[in-house]
Amino acid sequence: MLTLLPLLAVELLAAEAARWFKGNLHTHSLWSDGDDYPEMIADWYKRNGYQFLGISDHNVLQEGGKWFELKQPVSLKGEVVQRGGGAVLEKYLARFGPDWVEQRMTGAKREVRLKPLAEYRSLLEDAGKFLMIPAEEVTGAWKVARTETSPERGGPVHINAINLRDLLPGHTGASAVEVMRRTLDELHAQRERTGQPMFAHLNHPNFRSGVTAEDILQVERQRFFEVYNGHPGVVNDGDALHLSMDAMWDVVLTFRLADLKLGLVWGIGTDDSHHYHRIALGQSNTGRGWVMVRARHLTAESIVRAMEDGDFYASTGVTLADVRRTPGRLSVEIQPEPGVTYVTRFIGTRRGFDRASVELAPPAPPKGGVRTVQHRRYSADVGAVLAEVAGPRAEYVFKGDELYVRAKVISSKPKANGSVAGEFETAWVQPVTGSTP
Repeated sequence: MLTLLPLLAVELLAAEAARWFKGNLHTHSLWSDGDDYPEMIADWYKRNGYQFLGISDHNVLQEGGKWFELKQPVSLKGEVVQRGGGAVLEKYLARFGPDWVEQRMTGAKREVRLKPLAEYRSLLEDAGKFLMIPAEEVTGAWKVARTETSPERGGPVHINAINLRDLLPGHTGASAVEVMRRTLDELHAQRERTGQPMFAHLNHPNFRSGVTAEDILQVERQRFFEVYNGHPGVVNDGDALHLSMDAMWDVVLTFRLADLKLGLVWGIGTDDSHHYHRIALGQSNTGRGWVMVRARHLTAESIVRAMEDGDFYASTGVTLADVRRTPGRLSVEIQPEPGVTYVTRFIGTRRGFDRASVELAPPAPPKGGVRTVQHRRYSADVGAVLAEVAGPRAEYVFKGDELYVRAKVISSKPKANGSVAGEFETAWVQPVTGSTP
């Protein structure tokens, strides 16, 4: 006789069948503005314990043939640099051999062929162990022309498209909202047309002050954004003129849930790596931020679906043994390191919160006279610390008036080569509400 398991038991069995996979979804190569060959980059991630990687070059998919010209060396900050050449090419040859590395002379130009993903993934992919996921940083911008009463305004809008099949163009528009909506609508249309699971995440809103929390919260299809980005030009922690990524996340969650009924937004951690040869502060290096995704299979489809369900966390070093997200309850179990202490902050906004906000003074126009967007700072009710727990286990049970609750785990261990000095290893757990996981 067939016995039907209770729904909760089925869900627990499904969760137990899944496992954690480590990955980075924002990375650059010589296909755009990175300084190494894609195989070398993927090889680094594979050797350093990652299970999946998306190399997301600007407005290009790694397809077809592309020959990269090795231009004459230049002096950069006292160092002689030949992009893609010199010691970089020597390391590429040493790792993959002259039979793999293709070179040619076109007149007086020396060129190296950049391999497409379809070609080089065969060198690196290993079923169940390492996966390459197609990605693109769809690079656009918004701009409002100068008038008699206001300066020119504008900023970048960069969106990573993950597991897409066809190239998406970058767009310009009169607002960040317009650009985000257009890009996300096109990704949705491609997914509907092809049947291929894919998603997009907004990159580094604070990079050159391109996007505000108010922009993000009103875009219906904006379900993911970078709560941590390892590029040194991104103001993750905010400053006197900009909200931190954490504060932006709370503003977005609060007003989407309270006013717009648009649902939760997930927070992603990424490297945004460009520089692979000089490891130092001020460089955009590997190993700074990543996601840990709980999926049943190491396939692009399984990774995408797990992330769309919020079954992942972002990290700069903290490892979680388990996360349980159920309606009205959020629990975290940390995999502790010897000699390291941990504090878990449960962060959320309660119904009836103080809606007061003030407009922060805009930054001075940079060179070229373009003024960027102004941020608003909200009351302490938005993204309040609802509870704080020390130790390797922490749980929060809803009291009944919370709009959402998320968790941030902060360790006492300094982050090695963080995006800025003074970082500590951290993990960000996805939010839950009282009624949906």
